Amino acid sequence: MENIVLIIHLLLALALILSVLLQRSEGGGLGIGGGGGGVMSGRPPTTPMAKVTWILAIGFICTSLALTWIATRDSAGSSVIDRVGVETPAPAGGSTGGAGGIALPPALDGGDLTPPAPVPADGAGGTSGSSGASGPAVPPPAE
Repeated sequence: MENIVLIIHLLLALALILSVLLQRSEGGGLGIGGGGGGVMSGRPPTTPMAKVTWILAIGFICTSLALTWIATRDSAGSSVIDRVGVETPAPAGGSTGGAGGIALPPALDGGDLTPPAPVPADGAGGTSGSSGASGPAVPPPAE
């Protein structure tokens, strides 16, 4: 159903473009310059091409609304925000990290969200990394 409406929509769009381009340019914006309308009116008479353009425009708007309705009906109950937390499959190259081989921070990669243990300010607690604290070894501050 959606494909049929989409094809009709595209055909209407092309026909609307052609009908607008085929019309004769009046050159009088906002009705300036008179026209061949009635005795006292400044509006030109409606040509058959203008009527076709109006019909195509109304059809285009109707198919736009129909496509919008179909899209919202098919995705009822789901949101783009609901799809943000979906896990992506690991890349085949064996690399770790996010999409495209780009390494993401753990918070974005679905890893552990706990912060690393703080390092004492006085340099105590062993700087060789043997203290069992997670994180890289930090040398004591220079005096």
